[in-house]
Amino acid sequence: MNNSTGKLLFIFLVALLLSLIGAWWVARRYRQAMRRSMSAALAVPLAAAAAPGPPEMATPHPEPASVTVTDNRRAGLRLAGFLTGLSWLIALSSAALQLHVVMDGMAFSVPRLLTLGFVQLWPLIVCLGLLWRWSRWRVAGVLLLWALACFALVHWRSEVPDPRGTLLYLGVELGPAVLAAAVCLGGTTRAIAPWLLLPMIGLVWASLAGMDLIALLLPRPPEWFLSLTGLLGARPTMLLFVLAPWLLAWWPLKRLGRALAHAYTRKWLSDLMVLFTAVWGISLLDKSLMAASDLGLGGAVMLLPLLWVPVVMGALLWRQRTAQGAGRTKRAPTLLVLRVFQHDARIQALFDHVIERWRLTGNTVLIAGTDLVERTLDAVDIFTFIDGRLAERFIHRPADVAARLAAFDLAPDADGRYRINECYCHDTTWQQALAALMQRSDVVLMDLRSFQAHNQGCRHELGVLAQAARLQHVVVLTDGETDRAAARAAAAGAPAGRFVWLDTSTTGRAKRREVLQSLFTARAEPRGAR
Repeated sequence: MNNSTGKLLFIFLVALLLSLIGAWWVARRYRQAMRRSMSAALAVPLAAAAAPGPPEMATPHPEPASVTVTDNRRAGLRLAGFLTGLSWLIALSSAALQLHVVMDGMAFSVPRLLTLGFVQLWPLIVCLGLLWRWSRWRVAGVLLLWALACFALVHWRSEVPDPRGTLLYLGVELGPAVLAAAVCLGGTTRAIAPWLLLPMIGLVWASLAGMDLIALLLPRPPEWFLSLTGLLGARPTMLLFVLAPWLLAWWPLKRLGRALAHAYTRKWLSDLMVLFTAVWGISLLDKSLMAASDLGLGGAVMLLPLLWVPVVMGALLWRQRTAQGAGRTKRAPTLLVLRVFQHDARIQALFDHVIERWRLTGNTVLIAGTDLVERTLDAVDIFTFIDGRLAERFIHRPADVAARLAAFDLAPDADGRYRINECYCHDTTWQQALAALMQRSDVVLMDLRSFQAHNQGCRHELGVLAQAARLQHVVVLTDGETDRAAARAAAAGAPAGRFVWLDTSTTGRAKRREVLQSLFTARAEPRGAR
């Protein structure tokens, strides 16, 4: 590995580490800022808050498309198939480039191309794990099975089998998977780190430029440099040259962050496809740096397969907008999520295993809270916060509710998944936001695990849900700690069949499947069926 290649690898690894640290910092400070903003206004009496909210919509809310749990599962399979096909395009393109450019002189053949492509396909496993929210252990187990399959395939295809050499080759190939897992499989890092990676690469490059400037000055140091070193000392001066370039780089990198947020708003990017690109980018960057040892800048050719991502996504986005413009798509159903706050782990697990699957065929709306920061943060949230403009996202007055709901993004991304839309509320505005959200929702999922009579906010929500005019069904999750008597009393007066009560004291795979099933069957059943 030559000096320039080593420098590029250093920039990437340090930027990756800074992205991970930055993700934790952003998540922590974001929670703190949200807590301050949520309680900034004095809470109004609950009775006053229960006053009539926003007026009913002047025009009838159009009926949603009829979607069943079977449709949802098919959408999941289609998306998994799409990720698989796109991964094969990238892997085969990378294998072809490796055979023609890197392994110059190796005879090309379709079996050799397919074998090399299969070996390079490991990012697909990480991406499917991201889609289905697998645990780290499950991803690691599937990667191990993939490695065993690759070992058998390479051993079978080798003219002169070399088990030790094959193991070494697979170890080098699988090495970047550790970096991909560090960035994408953690709850906090998955939501934030990929968006920070490009800006962090810019900051690290700026610091190295400062160090390169010192190297240029040392042979014939100017007077000002000698004076600065004498005043500060050698190490502080070096630190100054490392950090001072950040002041110059900050403005363009801030613009880069805004550009990423704008691209996300315009649907040129989606959270899943940014993760997909990050995983494949780590894999191809490793190959590019290894190729650069012999080819120099020509090693960058190994990054070309990434171009499949914008090409394919652009085609899908054009097709989707054409269908919408022709009126061939109907409104997707909308799910309102309510919960008992301060039970972060439970609601996060619910999001991972139920809401993420709902997003395949429907929208999700909720009132923002600190408990779901890692599950709901997107590019706009991240860079708005870094810009110091988080307060702009809050609903300060009841009159602001309509404008906030009008800004909701209810169209699917190019990959087919729907986004999560939130209302950021103060203590004095969440009741009005709740009333408006119910007018836009088709089904409600309410997590009342550990609910007690003193949870006045949830009691208020149950009462409003019971009296809502157009709402048909509410799926309520309870457990052994739920005060069911208080919950049912708060929901008294609701039309028959509106509330579907599910005991989720255990939350295994079968129970999660039942919860998801209830979200769809609840909409389909006539009133009074339960």
